[in-house]
Amino acid sequence: MSIWRKIAITMPAGVLLAAVVVIGLDAADKAFPPPLDRAGLTSTEVLDADGRLLRAFAAPDGRWRLRTTVADVDPQFLKMLIAYEDRRFREHHGVDPLALGRASLQFFTNGRIVSGASTLSMQVARLIEPRENRSIPAKLLQIARALQIERRLSKDEILDLYLTHAPYGGNLEGIRAASLAWFGKEPNRLTVGEAALLVALPQLPEKRRPDRYPEAAESARERVLNRAAVARVIGEGEAVRAAMTAVPTRRLQLPSHAAHLAEAARRRDPRASDHHTTLKREVQKGLEAVARDAAARLGPKLSIAIVMADARTGAIIGEVGSAGYFDAGRSGWIDMTRVKRSPGSTLKPFIYGLAFEEGLVAQETIIEDRPADFFGYRPKNFDMSYQGDVSIRQALQLSLNVPAVRLLDAVGPTRLMVRFRRAGVHPALPPHEAPGLAIGLGGVGITLKDLVQLYAGLANRGLPVRLGNGNGNGIAETPTQIEGEALLEPSAVWQVSDILSGVLPPQGSRHLGIAYKTGTSYGYRDAWSVGYDGRHVIGVWIGRPDNGAIPGLSGYTAAAPVLFEAFAKSGVAIAPMPSPPPGTLRLARHDLPVGQRRFARTESGLPSASTREAAPRIVYPPEGARVELGTLAPLALKLQGGRAPFRWLANGKPLPELSRRRVSEWRPDGRGFSTLTVIDAAGRAASVRVFIE
Repeated sequence: MSIWRKIAITMPAGVLLAAVVVIGLDAADKAFPPPLDRAGLTSTEVLDADGRLLRAFAAPDGRWRLRTTVADVDPQFLKMLIAYEDRRFREHHGVDPLALGRASLQFFTNGRIVSGASTLSMQVARLIEPRENRSIPAKLLQIARALQIERRLSKDEILDLYLTHAPYGGNLEGIRAASLAWFGKEPNRLTVGEAALLVALPQLPEKRRPDRYPEAAESARERVLNRAAVARVIGEGEAVRAAMTAVPTRRLQLPSHAAHLAEAARRRDPRASDHHTTLKREVQKGLEAVARDAAARLGPKLSIAIVMADARTGAIIGEVGSAGYFDAGRSGWIDMTRVKRSPGSTLKPFIYGLAFEEGLVAQETIIEDRPADFFGYRPKNFDMSYQGDVSIRQALQLSLNVPAVRLLDAVGPTRLMVRFRRAGVHPALPPHEAPGLAIGLGGVGITLKDLVQLYAGLANRGLPVRLGNGNGNGIAETPTQIEGEALLEPSAVWQVSDILSGVLPPQGSRHLGIAYKTGTSYGYRDAWSVGYDGRHVIGVWIGRPDNGAIPGLSGYTAAAPVLFEAFAKSGVAIAPMPSPPPGTLRLARHDLPVGQRRFARTESGLPSASTREAAPRIVYPPEGARVELGTLAPLALKLQGGRAPFRWLANGKPLPELSRRRVSEWRPDGRGFSTLTVIDAAGRAASVRVFIE
């Protein structure tokens, strides 16, 4: 029988046998698929608006295993990895016959393993289905799994699994966790030395840990750099330069920002592998540093919260719930951005805005700052003194309480609360109480987030904006404005912003061109400062989470410096304040209509320009008093009534400066009788004669 006849007879049997083998392999493959589902167990990630890592949580097995793709890694690293580990990775189907043959020949020749034959696909098989021993059956299973993986995944997808699961010592797995832990950066841009170290570590991750065995790590890196295939990839001379760089000797912490928001996101959706936020990572890092430094300056038990928002979109781009999440002394686990507290004087700008809107006042309108009784409610200024006649601009900039209450009495507390509701904010009133005049001085409860939302309406030219909760798929493209009527008319907003932008920065802070307001709650429990430019709003709260009093705490001295530092270190450029709307003017007092030159209330409750204050009267020292000043110390001078500013005279000679205060000092130049005289702005005078002993 000829050879061709034999082939013709046996060919169908061979084809049938091959088909049986293929079918058998397919059946085995379907019956025992590779455990690719295990590869999905990665760390949960919290990302900023640009997809950058803010915070990660360990995988369920306690490993830091950050999902990584080929696109996340420096291309040079990938070339070095393939050149060192698996030069024919793109050509073979899971097993490299040439490498396998070479390794077998070396084993039989030398009686020991000289070089391995594991491809990257085989290493992935071992990573997702680890074996405790290196037996021949284990190796055969590894080969089979590699073939299965190659049938299911593309080459890049196989690389993704290796980049995610490769061990790097301790509980670090994957190149992203390793790069962040050893170099403090993402692996998308690596030096040659860094890439070589990351190629070398997975072979013996525990014995080459840079923090424990730096010499072994350096030697392993050198072996990678000296491999001929790697040298061809990195170029001539690069290996020498890379070998001269130091190996890191300590493990860094992975990014750990926005603790409160990250925890809230994970509780809301515990199964999600990643959570997108509207935060900006650099802004968040800057605000956290500001809070941490301020807490160290201010002392123990004080907590600090900061919220920064985009006034046009309502996106929260930075949020600090406390100065330290794990600081038990400050109750750092409490997110103070969402706790209702008394806002102090921070609501006053909205009172003035309503008064501007109704035409009751202009910036240079004169208003009285004197003791007043509003049906039993007697507000006092923070420093327990009074300024007399002041302009509206001065009253708001100095945060005087009595003028603010006078205006609130005119516009009505209920109308103010309605405006807050227009902005989507609902301050908490005491149980069973209607809005009263006390709300203008902090007699309501409000969160820092809600306060920032109110001020976002000012920064957005009077259009209320609803702040997000920090979670989302990036910053919205269009403003999330609240439908309905404006918070305030644009002209009123400009007047308020113009006044607040003229407030002097706190001591030690440079002028930034922002408008800002401070507030201190009753009993020194809360210090606030809220500021805005033409685009962004930042709110700061300082206090104790247990609502304890802090003697001497104030918004201007404690919170305002933090506000200015937050703007400076947020990394966001200050946006210019908007121009005044058409027809909006800031008039001098003599150019105002007669009805706007002075704000007062008649018995009917209507604003009046004709009400006159009482003439000045010296109350100390009283007429005919004998004052004993053994060392001729300064003598306190006190008066009531009159219109500021005041000029004091002693024996016909004026004291050096005009004063807006009702308390002054005079140092007598000798003993005997003296005549003290005070003259107010209206030219009215009062005198007393005293004897200095």
